[in-house]
Amino acid sequence: MFKKSRRIRGFEPVTVQHLKSFSDTEDVVLPQRGSSKSAGYDIFALEDIVILPGEYYFFWSDIKAYMQEGEVLKIYPRSSTGIKKNVRIKNTVGVIDMDYYQNAKNDGNIGITLHNFDSNVTAKWKRGEGVVQVVFESFLESDNCNTDNTRIGGIGSTNK
Repeated sequence: MFKKSRRIRGFEPVTVQHLKSFSDTEDVVLPQRGSSKSAGYDIFALEDIVILPGEYYFFWSDIKAYMQEGEVLKIYPRSSTGIKKNVRIKNTVGVIDMDYYQNAKNDGNIGITLHNFDSNVTAKWKRGEGVVQVVFESFLESDNCNTDNTRIGGIGSTNK
């Protein structure tokens, strides 16, 4: 099998013990594609998840992602999450920037909030089931309105 000599993009378990939601890294399954042609990598539930109608559920994935300049990782619902379970990501699409990886506040741990927008049905996942999917994407910078600021923390820290 061909091995890449340098890391380009991928996933790792969070390594800073006190920033993880579970103490055993063996419980973490790195995101995986459902098929060789899939764009999205599924993130799996670390525990059973139950979301009552109209409620929210937050969880840490205990996964961090590394990527190249000009790339971003976006979080989307899996088709089965949105269509079959009537659950969406609270902020619609999650955006994980390159400099979120290994940040001092949470070691790049990807956190996700789900919203059950069904008014009658409880949404459930068993531990190990795919919950959301993440996709690496390229982006462009504008000629103006850019910054030289650096990230100083985790979620929501770039506007401080």
